[in-house]
Amino acid sequence: MTITRKGFLNLAGAAVMAAGFSAGPAAAQEVTLTLHQFLPPQATVPKQILDVWADNVEEASEGRIKIDRFPSMQLGGRPPELMDQAIDGVADIVWTVVGYTPGRFPRTEVFELPFMMTNARAASRAYWEMFDTHMRDADFKDVEILGAWVHGPGIIHANKEVRVPADMEGLKVRGGSRLVNSLLEKVGAEPVGMPVPAVPEGLSKGVIDGTTIPWEVTTALKIPELVGNHTEFEGNALYVLTFVLAMNKDRYDSLPADLQKVIDDNSGVEFSVFAGGVMEDNDAPARKIAADRGNNIVTISEADAAAWREVSDPIYAEWIADMSEKGIDGQALIDEARMLIDKYTD
Repeated sequence: MTITRKGFLNLAGAAVMAAGFSAGPAAAQEVTLTLHQFLPPQATVPKQILDVWADNVEEASEGRIKIDRFPSMQLGGRPPELMDQAIDGVADIVWTVVGYTPGRFPRTEVFELPFMMTNARAASRAYWEMFDTHMRDADFKDVEILGAWVHGPGIIHANKEVRVPADMEGLKVRGGSRLVNSLLEKVGAEPVGMPVPAVPEGLSKGVIDGTTIPWEVTTALKIPELVGNHTEFEGNALYVLTFVLAMNKDRYDSLPADLQKVIDDNSGVEFSVFAGGVMEDNDAPARKIAADRGNNIVTISEADAAAWREVSDPIYAEWIADMSEKGIDGQALIDEARMLIDKYTD
């Protein structure tokens, strides 16, 4: 799917134009929103997803909405605090990794289970559907969710070659979420909690021996210059992380109806699929950078991934038990996620 700045929301633009001709003085109301996130502005997500979204909103509103963008935590705080910044109104809109606050949004974790994801577009569409059904009024009742997606297949980047689970034994590896950390423990690694922006320094100083991130973000973080080994998997992804674009509820509710419509028409399932797809589409050029440097890229076949599946399988039972303690039917969520991902996988 291809989305252009002009083509993504023609309907929203037409609706706002019609409102402008009929509404009188209220139509001239101007709104400035702050958008806060943790990556540098040249990274894939801010440049190719968040800026596109914000530009579309501004254009569709005919300039009545202005979105000020603050990358690299410029409004203060740490990445794990972004969701609370949206809830508390420190920022109007935030983009964040859901797993930065472990256990707080439990239903999203179903998409982070090992070998769950086929591709980012299918999983992001499934994620939005399950958000709409199960999470909107539960996990995310305190914010207005504008987008929900996952990245491309998760990769292991390390200072030694990794082919089998035993190769992870004793390595200190940055994990991006509770379930990724559980996976690292299962293969004998020592998980280290660390937001993405801290990874380069962690690798260069030897605080960590490796990291779990998708290919696309390695470019902005210069990971191929810091480690020489990368392990990827054919078939379903070893892991992924979930993301949300979240807005302060009171700020959203304060907007006039026509400007809420502009936000809504730029958000939701198609935007989520677009965002996940953009992230995955940027995996290949990032991978090429590592390959061109002569780095060692190990590709685990689906047959050889069986050993990894066997080691990681207990995470499912543990997660189901954990969900049960929260009054959530984890097995039902797994079954639904698998059904929807299979449904939307090309």
